[in-house]
Amino acid sequence: MTHPSAATTHYETLADIEAAALESLPLDVHDYLEGGAGEEWTLRRNREAFAEWGFAPRLMSSRQAPGLRTTFMGVPLGIPILTGPFGVDTLFHPEGQKAVARAAARSGTSGMAPEGGSYSYAEVRRAAPGGMAFGQLHPVGPEDAFTRRLKHFEGCGFRALVVTCDTPTAGWRERNRRNGYTPPHAVTGGNFAGDEGTGDAFADLFGGSGPAWTWEKLRRLMSGTSLPWMAKGITTVPDAEAAIAAGASAIGVSNHGGRQLDGLPAALDALPEIAGAVGDRAHIAFDSGVRRGSDVVKALALGADVVVLGRLAVYGLIAGGEAGVARVLDLLRQEVVNILTLLGCAGLNDLDRGFLRRH
Repeated sequence: MTHPSAATTHYETLADIEAAALESLPLDVHDYLEGGAGEEWTLRRNREAFAEWGFAPRLMSSRQAPGLRTTFMGVPLGIPILTGPFGVDTLFHPEGQKAVARAAARSGTSGMAPEGGSYSYAEVRRAAPGGMAFGQLHPVGPEDAFTRRLKHFEGCGFRALVVTCDTPTAGWRERNRRNGYTPPHAVTGGNFAGDEGTGDAFADLFGGSGPAWTWEKLRRLMSGTSLPWMAKGITTVPDAEAAIAAGASAIGVSNHGGRQLDGLPAALDALPEIAGAVGDRAHIAFDSGVRRGSDVVKALALGADVVVLGRLAVYGLIAGGEAGVARVLDLLRQEVVNILTLLGCAGLNDLDRGFLRRH
């Protein structure tokens, strides 16, 4: 795989970045990144859902340049956009999430360090502490191993924790099966090479047997940390309620980009109901299907506090490393400001569902 230099990253559109990234990938890696679970209905539906919402501007009412500053789980952000905890990151660029962290810091925002990343939490944090305030854990495996991982995580200086709840095992991904493709263990073992012994340990977490995890089990184990945490992978109100009862201070509305359970609703379809039910008791993050600034505005108007980038951040990483991710974030910021201005919306605090109409 070739990696365009930073000099090539002044793309004028996000679609240009996506195209440049995808054309550089070998077929098996392309399908790993672009593929979804099952027949990929949910993968397609994630994009279709955005097209079903249009805008309802309030003309002649914009008084100033829209402000984008916000706070999420106690972390101040210059824009309401975070980079997601995608692993296997050096599969896409040698600097992986270290480059993402630096790009997020440059852009005045933050990212989420993956548990199954190529670099350890500590390495990603050292690359740009201000660019990685959040980190990820999976509630899988034996309790004592999870507790050790949690204690190690706490020692790395993160401000908040992302608990990815929709991955008790990997989704049924048929493109990978046809290609006979599994990412190399070396790109997932950054947090496991020392304490757990081998780079296979992260993958092994999802293949072992043992007692099932429940919300009560998660509540009990998470009661031992003082860090605020988000339950990620939520698509129903009952699960959002259960997560809050277990101690979550934020809900991540997400179907894992269509990569886990095919047949789930589009994340955008699930967002309004979940935000309406629990948004006054928890922060709301949103991901799955985001490809442009208009998608960000629609998600924020439907109840999200922040939007989390998955594939879009990966495209930037492939297309130009740190500079590519920074360009993605800058283009999103510019488009969001442009749309809010045209809507007559003074800023995030004024943005609500009234600025949208269902086609």
